[in-house]
Amino acid sequence: MTAVAGADVAAADPAAAPDQPKPPMRAPRECFEQLVGWLEGDEAAGLEHGQLEEQLDARGRELLRQMLQGNLDLRALREQRLPQVLDADGERHGNVETGHTRPLRSLFGTVRVTRLAYRCRGHANLYPADAQLNLPVESHSHGLRRLAAVESARGSFDQAGEAVGRRTGQRLGKRQAEALAAAAAVDIEDFYATHHAPEAIDDTDVLVLSADGKGIVMRPEALRPQTAAKAAAAQPKLTTRLSKGEKRNRKRLAEVGTVYDLRPVARTANDVLARSGEQPSAAPAAPAPRARNKWLTASVVDDAADVLAAVFDEADRRDPNHQRAWVALVDGNNHQIDRIETEAAARGIDLPIVIDFIHVLEYLWAAAWCFHPEADPAAETWVAQRARAVLDGNATAVAAGIRRRATKTGLSKAQRKKADDAARYLTNKAGYLDYPTALANGWPIATGVIEGAVRHLVKDRMDITGARWTTEGAEAILKLRALHTNGDFDSYWLHHLKKERQRNHQNRYSDNNIPAAA
Repeated sequence: MTAVAGADVAAADPAAAPDQPKPPMRAPRECFEQLVGWLEGDEAAGLEHGQLEEQLDARGRELLRQMLQGNLDLRALREQRLPQVLDADGERHGNVETGHTRPLRSLFGTVRVTRLAYRCRGHANLYPADAQLNLPVESHSHGLRRLAAVESARGSFDQAGEAVGRRTGQRLGKRQAEALAAAAAVDIEDFYATHHAPEAIDDTDVLVLSADGKGIVMRPEALRPQTAAKAAAAQPKLTTRLSKGEKRNRKRLAEVGTVYDLRPVARTANDVLARSGEQPSAAPAAPAPRARNKWLTASVVDDAADVLAAVFDEADRRDPNHQRAWVALVDGNNHQIDRIETEAAARGIDLPIVIDFIHVLEYLWAAAWCFHPEADPAAETWVAQRARAVLDGNATAVAAGIRRRATKTGLSKAQRKKADDAARYLTNKAGYLDYPTALANGWPIATGVIEGAVRHLVKDRMDITGARWTTEGAEAILKLRALHTNGDFDSYWLHHLKKERQRNHQNRYSDNNIPAAA
């Protein structure tokens, strides 16, 4: 046991008092000398460099653990009794006990923290030294928490535990990795509510907002109530597999939102798609505008309205006076469009909405096979002609032409279904297909940024084979991956540690003031 404050061993001669513990920093010094002696010895001289690296990794980690332990023991020796310690209720903790210890699992191994306990009958003990060290509630250090969060965002929780083990020698189970990742992510929303968004290089930069979603396979208890009810009510036709049209009802939708800046590049329809039969122009096409300062958010807990509100909040931070042009890019989802329009109206923002041109092409290709046999080259010409007409602002005329052709060719209701779907889509979404205005203003007309974000944030990590997510685990990983992608992890971690101190320590003392020695 190390010495504690108030003892006389600091002034004593260790040689004259053999029962006294060693001075705090003697053990790491001895460990260092042993390591140097080993390096100078015959055993180290006979090792290959790889074996030498392996040995130094393990022995060096123990040296660092001893150094950390020595510093903690030195702090314990120097800790002075405080004249007054008041808890958050104003109760005085006047009884002081020495020798209270707690373990701390660090990056280098497990150490002991020894400190004074300030006691008051009927109240939890107070440990001002814990507040000075900003110790976490659990036994894992903030360094381990950070490492677990980084590795859990990259790969599975099992892989994260293995990576932590390789780095630190500490055993970390799957559930421990998940819990540490969740603890690391608790302040991300608060961080983004107060952070300074990047400023536009030029006020003419367009501010683009976009959102999308993707399902995540959840554990049964983590499903939304309506999804769980569907799963419970489903009566499968077969016992060993799903029949056509049946769903497992085991997914929960993760909503993803993005905001980014874009230097407008005016283009024409020819820059996107040449007219059918025309020779390509010798002049190079105008480049598509490129996204900059991308910011992402994602949640499996919040619904689309909440995620879009966060997207608008970020846009407001970037352009609080609404001096820049704002534009929203969507894939045509009606609920998404409704939520964007509602949020924009509530904030008094004029926000044009543009539907992804690629989705229009998908509808046109589906309609093409109603009129052409599979793999018919004529289908490509047919789609190109109608896509170009949509780009020119003639979506409703294209819809009418598709319906007429389906009627003239005498297609049955089933045969013309995809054609009718395309015509209905073009008609209903015509107000959001104003591509001439979008291209002239230099706006994007494709949702590649948000689709790439969904693929990166959700699919690449959450769709790992066999993964079944808890709500807490999925939410933490989504937010951590978005944080990393935004390049904000280091700034966030400082914010997180500040919130940890406030949450775990400051809140326990009168007026949120951690007492300190005079």
